[in-house]
Amino acid sequence: MVTFYAKNNGLVPVQSLNEAQWISVVNPTDTEKDFILNELHIPEAFYNDIEDMDERPRIEDENGWQLIILRIPFKNSSTHLPYSTAPLGIIYKGSTFVTICFAKNAMIKDFVAYTQRKNIDIPDNYHLVLRLLLSSSIWFQKYIKQISLLIKAAEDNLEKSIRNEDLQKLLQIEKCLVYFITSLKGNEMLFNRIKNLKACKDTFDPDLVEDVEIELRQAQDMSTIYSDILTGTMDAYASVISNNLNIIMKRLTSISIILMIPTLVASFYGMNVPNALQENPHGLWVIALLSFIMSAVAVVLFKKKNLF
Repeated sequence: MVTFYAKNNGLVPVQSLNEAQWISVVNPTDTEKDFILNELHIPEAFYNDIEDMDERPRIEDENGWQLIILRIPFKNSSTHLPYSTAPLGIIYKGSTFVTICFAKNAMIKDFVAYTQRKNIDIPDNYHLVLRLLLSSSIWFQKYIKQISLLIKAAEDNLEKSIRNEDLQKLLQIEKCLVYFITSLKGNEMLFNRIKNLKACKDTFDPDLVEDVEIELRQAQDMSTIYSDILTGTMDAYASVISNNLNIIMKRLTSISIILMIPTLVASFYGMNVPNALQENPHGLWVIALLSFIMSAVAVVLFKKKNLF
């Protein structure tokens, strides 16, 4: 989908390409790809780089065009990975400013609505880049808060009964946090390069630069904290499972030993050789009572040793 925006006390949608100061492209079709490459004359190498979902954040120049790639979070439709990140490519030259993303995301629309609510003035391209970087950091934090709710729900289920499904959910959430941490580190390196560009270093709004730095750091800290908590939780439940298995094995071993006692006594008195109780009419009950007493003694001993 291609959307045109003009800068007028925020970003306002317009219908004409001639009025557009920002062209936003999300999950482009083949027709939209032709428009980007043939009418806007954007380098095809840039387009292919953005299409790679594993592309790292970076800055690159080619024939007067500048490419900036940053990572943004999005909610995934896959149940195996509820949240992930995708590259947002920012390509500009002169008055042409284009963003391309191959994943449907809520960040772009929210960013546009935010600029309209706050009547934000965007004087140049680098200012818009910093605003997008700031918005991506805020959305990382939003999704991390949602992830914390998923962790709490999975922990509540695990407290009732430890099931493989709940453990797999925690593992999937841990993957999401790893992707978030990796993307945020890449965005931080990109931000440091942008703010140190000699050509624009003196024109940056210091308050905006500080806001981006704070939000990036906060998003990194949040994702790292929740990742550490989740890792500790997974290790704790792994220990609980191992401990439960040890308890079950001890109990089964104790039960086997207790059941072996009457079997051993019966084996001795069941052999085809003379014994002291072969002529006794109460021999069966004597043997049964002896077996019961010996088993009871074993049960008491095992309980004292916390083996049963």
